[in-house]
Amino acid sequence: MFSFGIRSGLSLSLKSVLPIGIGLGLMSALAGPLAEATAENDRPIVRDVVSRAMLSNVIESGPYHLTPERRALLNTIRYAEGTWKDGEDMGYQVLYGGGLFEDLSSHPEEVIVKRYASAAAGAYQFLPATWNSVAKELELESFEPPHQDQAALHLVKRRGALQEVDRNGLTKAAMDRLAPEWASFPTKAGRSVYGQPVKTHSELAEFYSENLEQLRMNPDA
Repeated sequence: MFSFGIRSGLSLSLKSVLPIGIGLGLMSALAGPLAEATAENDRPIVRDVVSRAMLSNVIESGPYHLTPERRALLNTIRYAEGTWKDGEDMGYQVLYGGGLFEDLSSHPEEVIVKRYASAAAGAYQFLPATWNSVAKELELESFEPPHQDQAALHLVKRRGALQEVDRNGLTKAAMDRLAPEWASFPTKAGRSVYGQPVKTHSELAEFYSENLEQLRMNPDA
């Protein structure tokens, strides 16, 4: 179980109101029901309480805290890479080309041939070699969503963009530093490092800003 602790509030996406008495400890379960209606407790079933897309202001079992700014960045990477899926957690199970895989115990390492041939997978479209390198450095034992988040932030730091985002948000300078890591990010000139289609600076900046505002407005949602 990949655990997390409260930092300065917990941003949660609730599909229904939590019954009184359910503790925050149970919220660490990122999938499955938290409550079942019974004869003694005629309350509605509560499912999918925590969406990774809305999880911020927490300290997880890893070196990188999930601040609203970092969560908004991660969500923007997902948006750029085509794994946003309206913020649903299934984005963590996306293969290159849009198909889904089920086993999150490890990187699927499945080569898909579409316009290109690629084994990229997960919310941040990790290539197997990239994932294996980061997983070894961070001692990640699975391909579960919390581990993918930590690995993505590690890549952001490697590229020298984490401090820029922490201080100034998703600037053109930050996008330029991330462009060699994610082909969908533009360089300062607005082009892909790899000659592939990219999102524009303004499109990514707008998504980031709107997402960050939503995260900041719902610290206790």
